Amino acid sequence: MPYRRLPNTDAARLRALNRAVELAKKYDPQMLAFKQSTLVRIQAFLPNFEQARIMQKEAHDRQVANSKEYNEAYKKAKLYISHFLQVLNLAIIRGEIKPSARKYYGLSEKSEKLPELTTEKEVVEWGKRVIKGENDRVIKTGSPILSPKIAVVKVYYDEFIEKMNFQKMLQSISLRANTKISSLRPECDELVTTLWNEVEEYYSKGTMERKRQQAARYGVTYVYRPHEKEALNAVVMAS
Repeated sequence: MPYRRLPNTDAARLRALNRAVELAKKYDPQMLAFKQSTLVRIQAFLPNFEQARIMQKEAHDRQVANSKEYNEAYKKAKLYISHFLQVLNLAIIRGEIKPSARKYYGLSEKSEKLPELTTEKEVVEWGKRVIKGENDRVIKTGSPILSPKIAVVKVYYDEFIEKMNFQKMLQSISLRANTKISSLRPECDELVTTLWNEVEEYYSKGTMERKRQQAARYGVTYVYRPHEKEALNAVVMAS
């Protein structure tokens, strides 16, 4: 025997409640299979849930759209910071800059090892060190690294910081939107349950098959279990 399955997505929840509102517009209240008080509750609740879902989708879409620009800015900043430090090491190897210059950037004077730039936090931190270190060193020595210039590194670093902050803001907005709609789901599920219980009760005097057919008109969803679906398919094929 198929069992009733409540909506498990927000889209399905909306369909279930909107179906009741649609039928209420088409038929006299006395002809409906659910109570007028339930309809009033649904009509009061629906606008809030629909608005919350719209806000959630818009927040998600903006975050996804910005993530591409953010990722590109992140990669560029990481690339230029890494290249700058590689050029620094090459200049030291050629004898153009003293090994002690590494200290300006927070690096070990005796090591050519480059810092890890595998996380957002590391790129933020090393970007600050490289920009400040190069400016401090140039003030002391007057010999800037030219390819890439620190001004170019800073352009890509600043763009990365801007995109990162914007992305965090969008994530915060998205989190609030998700929290809002999550807080409404229990009431929504309770409304759907009440609605469907009333509909099934209204048609309870008929056969089970007839009841399911009538209730389905109100959006009540019934699902066959796997073995039941196989048995039903076998009957259909045999006929």
